Amino acid sequence: MREKISYLMMLTAFFFSFAVYSTQAQGGKTNGNTLKGTVQDSSGQKIEKSVVYLIPSKDVEEMGKTPLEVKGNSPNDEPLEDNLAVNADKYIKATTDKKGNFRIADVPEGKYFIYVEPSDKTYLPGGDKSNKAVSSSEFKGKNIKIMLSGSIPANAVYVGSSKCLSCHAAYGSEKKTLHKLGISVIGKPGKLQDFSRFPKFNDGLDKLTAGLKFYFYNFDKSRSFDKYMMSEKMPSDPSAASFTAAFFKDSDGKLKFKTENLKDTADPARTYTVEMTYGGGLYKQRYLVRVGESLFPFVQYNSLGDDSYNDRARKQWRDYHADWFFNEETKKLTDPPKKKSFEIECASCHFTGYSLTPTVSGGYVAGAVNDPNGELDIDGDGIPNELNLGCEVCHGAGSEHVKAPKAKKASTIVSPRKLPPARASVICEQCHSRPQGHLKNDQPVSKDNKMMIPGTSRNEFLVNFTSREDAGQKDFWPDQLHSKSHHQQGTDFIKSKKYRNGTHVMICADCHDPHGITEVRHQLRAPVDDGKNTLCLSCHKPMSDVKAHTLAKVGAEHEGINCIDCHNAKTMQTGAGLGKGLAKKDGKNYWMNDITSHIFDVPRKDNIGVKGVEPGKAMPIPYTNACGECHNVDDM
Repeated sequence: MREKISYLMMLTAFFFSFAVYSTQAQGGKTNGNTLKGTVQDSSGQKIEKSVVYLIPSKDVEEMGKTPLEVKGNSPNDEPLEDNLAVNADKYIKATTDKKGNFRIADVPEGKYFIYVEPSDKTYLPGGDKSNKAVSSSEFKGKNIKIMLSGSIPANAVYVGSSKCLSCHAAYGSEKKTLHKLGISVIGKPGKLQDFSRFPKFNDGLDKLTAGLKFYFYNFDKSRSFDKYMMSEKMPSDPSAASFTAAFFKDSDGKLKFKTENLKDTADPARTYTVEMTYGGGLYKQRYLVRVGESLFPFVQYNSLGDDSYNDRARKQWRDYHADWFFNEETKKLTDPPKKKSFEIECASCHFTGYSLTPTVSGGYVAGAVNDPNGELDIDGDGIPNELNLGCEVCHGAGSEHVKAPKAKKASTIVSPRKLPPARASVICEQCHSRPQGHLKNDQPVSKDNKMMIPGTSRNEFLVNFTSREDAGQKDFWPDQLHSKSHHQQGTDFIKSKKYRNGTHVMICADCHDPHGITEVRHQLRAPVDDGKNTLCLSCHKPMSDVKAHTLAKVGAEHEGINCIDCHNAKTMQTGAGLGKGLAKKDGKNYWMNDITSHIFDVPRKDNIGVKGVEPGKAMPIPYTNACGECHNVDDM
């Protein structure tokens, strides 16, 4: 792995104790722009021998003009660290003394990101002042306090969210977030789960429990996970149907389904138990089926689906790997392949304290942290496991934090808000992108089948936790810029101007509240579609006059629209989408999808400047509902 800033540590010894670096261009004159302050942690511990760097905002701004490379050892995907790696010996800097104090006199006029490099691994680099550029003129007469994040000790182990919330009860709102509700045992929600914000969460489950029988037909091996069409009715051509799956509530109270072979009636039927739901609060729900020691997802309910839609992916029920339950070559019912289990393919981005242990038979046993309030005991030790995202996914394993005295607590846990932007964002991006880990599937795990520890650099994540750094070509629209597949918000975000600019290098938590304290949809900190553009205008105040803004940009005044109507096109699909498009072309409907692009540009249907893409082919989606309410989208 490339060590981007390893040589910086060697400089520390030479610059200890109030080292002062002044501009050589002042000719002996002072300008009064003196930056002074203290570096410490949130427990009040002063941090000595830390180097405080001033990274010119213009350098980050220039980086933002270069094409971003999504790969390990990329020279421009970590806005602050990559600039520091190249220019550390040129940047103005000072080292903290034993009391954590530093002073930099006569800082040249300009804007700077203030970045701290600690002297050892007790603390992580960056600091809570690292993501916003500050004008040197603002330094005058001020004494700033820079807070660093602790790091996770090597001997720390996971303790479970219940232990965390016993001291941090104010963050109990996380129980209401979809991160905590993604996996739920049918009929027995965990004590760390609160479904009150999602009253229709189990609409699909309720339909299955009431009893439904599906026909799977028109097998198409060229499709990905939905190779069959499925319907509650026998298809018009019965010979096209391969098998059925009939859901029912058994006498033991459990939800089950029975598969029957329509190609060979002598083939014995098979019965499976549906153990857990997978999703349900946002656009779709799948069902985790127990087969032997493993779980497999089967059948997708689209909460906004409609069987009148011609698009098979947007009907109410969609096939999800029914091909694992029927072999088209032998025309026989079968069990899913063990290597495709939920634990191996998906669980790492859902479980807290995920582990995957090889067995003698060549399989794997997945694990998660024990928590008395967890969803289900999956490892057989008699204690439930936390099968959803908890505190330690973002803050790191907490055992040493729990044991540490008050004065040392901050140094034993990760505080993402005190990390440099790239390290903070990659915590979310590891799962809200589409890399492949060392199992060669969508789980971003290392060679040891471990997930990234919070605080890890983006470079180290890409090098040590991925074998393919991001999504494949099929996961983008033909412009190869905008994501087409879901959970790629991070893939989009790092391409945006919000991630590389000279003013505010943003992180996911600037707009989203990981703890779910607000009642706003999608865990946003404020509404984006309230007619007031509340969240957007918290930063973009000059854009408050939407009519003037649209007049300047497109030559026409627009009223009654929100910033997101143009800048957050729904380019990705996870469920049925948000409705049928208003325009038709060549007899085909355009559709509004349901997952927001996080590039924050305004995608053009004609794709001007996109080499090799026929205009109108690469990006039709933005011009359905948002523009189509008033405009004929065929003319756009």
